Amino acid sequence: MINSVRGTRGIAVAPHSTAAQAALHVMREGGNALEAMIAAAATIAVVYPHMNGIGGDSFWLVYAPGRKPRGIEACGAAAGAASREWYEARGITGSIPFRGGVAANTVAGTISGWDMAFALSRKWGGRLPLKRLLADAIHYAEHGIAVTRSQAYATATKCAELKPQPGYARAYLPEGAVPAEGSIFKQPRMAETLRRLARGGLAGFYRGRLAKSMARDLAAAGSPLTIDDLAAHRAMLVAPLELRHSLATIYNLPPPTQGVVSLLILGILDALGIDRVGAASPDFVHLAVEATKQAFAIRDRHVTDPEYMTTDAQTWLAPERIRQLAAKVNPKKASPWGAGRPPADTVWMGVVDDAGRAVSMIQSLYHEFGAGVVLEESGVNWQNRGCSFSLDPNALNFLRPGRKPFHTLNTALAVFNDGRTMVYGTMGGDGQPQTQSAVFTRVASFGLNPQAAVSAPRWLLGRTWGQTSDTLKVEARFPGGVLMALGKLGHEIEVLQDYDEVMGHAGAIVRHPNGVLEGGADPRSDGAVAAY
Repeated sequence: MINSVRGTRGIAVAPHSTAAQAALHVMREGGNALEAMIAAAATIAVVYPHMNGIGGDSFWLVYAPGRKPRGIEACGAAAGAASREWYEARGITGSIPFRGGVAANTVAGTISGWDMAFALSRKWGGRLPLKRLLADAIHYAEHGIAVTRSQAYATATKCAELKPQPGYARAYLPEGAVPAEGSIFKQPRMAETLRRLARGGLAGFYRGRLAKSMARDLAAAGSPLTIDDLAAHRAMLVAPLELRHSLATIYNLPPPTQGVVSLLILGILDALGIDRVGAASPDFVHLAVEATKQAFAIRDRHVTDPEYMTTDAQTWLAPERIRQLAAKVNPKKASPWGAGRPPADTVWMGVVDDAGRAVSMIQSLYHEFGAGVVLEESGVNWQNRGCSFSLDPNALNFLRPGRKPFHTLNTALAVFNDGRTMVYGTMGGDGQPQTQSAVFTRVASFGLNPQAAVSAPRWLLGRTWGQTSDTLKVEARFPGGVLMALGKLGHEIEVLQDYDEVMGHAGAIVRHPNGVLEGGADPRSDGAVAAY
């Protein structure tokens, strides 16, 4: 039996244990779920630096019982100078490079998300000062963290392409070498930057002395971003997308995220009667993969910056449209599959407090260590989300100044018909909506507890962090009969390790109608559930 962690007063889950503990400590001191999540977000930015950081983007779903959820879109737009012509002038005519200053072409939105969450926390009666919420992160940055196997592996495997980037070696290769697992890793410049934000307010990241310093260092690294780009940035409150499932109302973020993909997969599976197949059967995996192909086709034709879209993503979630997509699924044969999206690294975290208020949050640098550009004075590592833009004028995601990039990031929340609430999510490019569908379905349709749902064997069609192949990847823990059956259905199978980090770092929290909180963290990560 795989048991979940339970509590009654507060609970947090994160892919690194110290982030979950930071959130729990804040709730023990009287903080609400938003305050707790800010503490977790700051801590994870320090202790899992290969997966996320304050130089990236973030998205939030925020829920209070009896009220409609709200979303925070903390996504930075392309620089005002970023254009096809700008890249051509630098000899770049194919695709935007993944690394270096030319990849650091979008504003980092993460801190603006923290700032908006801090303002919203006051409406929930929050009183803890920003200095307290950032305290754990500052401590870990100054005094050091124990390097995880995940960080050591990512640093080693990406060293050749990242070491030449401005500031990378100084920040992430202490004494010129990859830090060993279990060694102490310090980030003194990050500690000072977080202290500055705690003293002067989070808006200082975009306007003021810190912003000017970052703009100078970005320019020196060859980025098109300027102080005007930083000053113009604001996080946005957005209305989440909504799927009426037979068992729950499920929410996710609108474009430029792929939240609609996560909802479409669940809608298609519901229309196919997924509850009638076995939880460990090849039919479950096959139908989920085929539903994913239908949803990805919608994504790849339509999802981009909403300012450039002609269709409201919510209309794709209409029951009739979902039935039409479900009708295209062949239960006996795999349909053709093309290429997926580029891989991505990310962290997802969830918090629920004693009032049942819930936060589902995700933040990312895109690829491992982002652009690899670490700013000289502030120590901020900048994201490379903008390398997903195309330089082809006919492409859906064509680069334009001020345009928001397409985001694989999405974060989920479900309000069940029986009174339960669930926050859940994961990291991992193409894998995010697929793992979300697995975790939700295992809890909602098959009755697994959150820990069992997260720990169970997973699959992934397409690409995630550290992988570029587009096979159907499955963990070796699936019974051999399942793998054989999937092969006979026409799937190109690639068998991975039993608990493979390629499958992402998922998590889930369920709040029951009686107030009991139950959570599961991913054994593939360094994460934990912290509850009291």
